[in-house]
Amino acid sequence: MFACAGCGTELTAPVARVALPAHTHYGAWEKLHPPLMEPATYAVEPRPTGPPWRLWDEVGEERAAEQGVFLPRYSVSFGRRNRIVIAPGDSRRMVFIPERCEGYCMGIDGRDGPNLACEHCGRAVATRMDDCGLWQTVWLEPDAVRRLPSGGPAVPVPGWDELDLESYALEPLELDGSWNRRWEAAVTVALAHLVVACEGRPVELPGPLAELLGDTVADYLPAGPPALTASLAGPRTPVLRPGGDVLLVPRHPITGEPWRPPNGAAPVVPLDIAVWARLVLPGETSPLPASGTLPAGVLRDDYPLPLHPRRGFLPHHRAFQDTLSRLPAIRRPELRPYYDRYAGT
Repeated sequence: MFACAGCGTELTAPVARVALPAHTHYGAWEKLHPPLMEPATYAVEPRPTGPPWRLWDEVGEERAAEQGVFLPRYSVSFGRRNRIVIAPGDSRRMVFIPERCEGYCMGIDGRDGPNLACEHCGRAVATRMDDCGLWQTVWLEPDAVRRLPSGGPAVPVPGWDELDLESYALEPLELDGSWNRRWEAAVTVALAHLVVACEGRPVELPGPLAELLGDTVADYLPAGPPALTASLAGPRTPVLRPGGDVLLVPRHPITGEPWRPPNGAAPVVPLDIAVWARLVLPGETSPLPASGTLPAGVLRDDYPLPLHPRRGFLPHHRAFQDTLSRLPAIRRPELRPYYDRYAGT
């Protein structure tokens, strides 16, 4: 758990560290979102986030690179590194700072800096964000809090073979036929990594992903006949052999590290494990019982029809731009078309 660095008041429930979600900063505009983090978990954002912001022209390329931005942007964050994000429901003994609760239209967006204070000593300790287009979060300021042992037993990080992959799989569509927001952001982040891993050369997506996305991502990938092939690879997937030029692999849900093949030198592209698991695991394909048949004369009418998207998949444009800007390789000569296209936009 975390406590106020000033007075020691406990500010969170017991929480365990997990990987920072790939969709953390990318929501759907004019939409209310659920909490980003699962209950009893926290993650750390190593890069600078939030105010103050400075214009690119004032910062310059060298200073921006120190902040982890390698592609000209409108502005660069000079906020704190290593901020800690939790679900709002795991916060304790914090009160709003009324004069810092500005937002766009449906909530608060943290534009004025920390807006939550320790109820005991009044120290500004965190920022609540829940406006439209934002996942609901509470961001703890790293210098305003300190870690406390929860008293619970330490849980070892599971290995790849110990993960229950089925529990992570996430359907790409909601019940109304709209695309899942986590899918929209996570797939787009992977596309940006794929462009860099392929060094700007055209690439063919693996079958399951190509079938879902269709031609709607063509504008984000290098043009021309496929020169490389991307394959899905990861733990317990012997059918999907890692034989492509580039491997789409899952990120570990706890450490955030991408899966690595036991041998081979193909570059890997990290993909949200919730998306990856849905692509590689077999789903239910028949309405018939697993064994036997329905009794004669009985018709089954409770089997759900497959969901169909209301529209084609649209990559999250800001997620693509932002991810490219955070990859140092975007400055390579072979990626110049992408550098020029997305510089300053």
